[in-house]
Amino acid sequence: MHASGWMDRLSKVRKGKDRFFRDSPQSPIPYQDRDEFEGLRYFPVEPDLRFELELHEHEEKEPVTVEATGGDQRHVLRWGEFRFVVDGKERTLQAYRTDPGADRLFVPFRDATADAETYSLGRYLDLEPQVHRTDEGTWILDFNEAYNPWCAYTDGYSCVVPPDENRLDVPIRAGEKRYEG
Repeated sequence: MHASGWMDRLSKVRKGKDRFFRDSPQSPIPYQDRDEFEGLRYFPVEPDLRFELELHEHEEKEPVTVEATGGDQRHVLRWGEFRFVVDGKERTLQAYRTDPGADRLFVPFRDATADAETYSLGRYLDLEPQVHRTDEGTWILDFNEAYNPWCAYTDGYSCVVPPDENRLDVPIRAGEKRYEG
C-alpha cells in the first residue's frame, strides 16, 4: 500500500474510533465523560515505525498463559516472532493467536513510554491478514496503530498484561498516547 494509502486508512480508523468512543453504548469511556470527550491523543505518525516483516513462525506453537488485570488468566498460542530494528538494535516481539483457528495475530507490548506518555500496562497491536498481510506474505507491523486496552479508560475491564518477553527497552513514540480523561 502506498504511503498515502496507509496514512489515509490510519486517519479513517482513528476518526471512526473517536466516534465510537463518543457515541456508542458499548464505548469504554464512562457515560458521564462522553460529552467532554474530544478524541484520543496520538503521537505524530512515524513512518519509520511501520515495518513489513517476515513472521518467524515457531515450529511448536507453544500454549502460553498470560495474566490479565482482573486477576484472571488467558490462554494464547505463541505463534511466531517479529524481528525489527529500532535505535540501531534488533528487537523482537512475540505474536500470539488467541484463537488457534483464526489467522489473526495479537501483539501486546510494553515499551519505555509506558507510564510517562502511554498507558502504564502497555499497548496492543491486532494484525488482520486482510489488512496487515502483503501479497508477498510478509506482515505489516505498524506501531502507529498501537492502541490502549479498554482498561485504560475505566475500571471494569480485564485486560491482558503484555508478557515480559514483549517488553521493549526503547520508547516507541507512535500510536495512541495515555488517556487523560
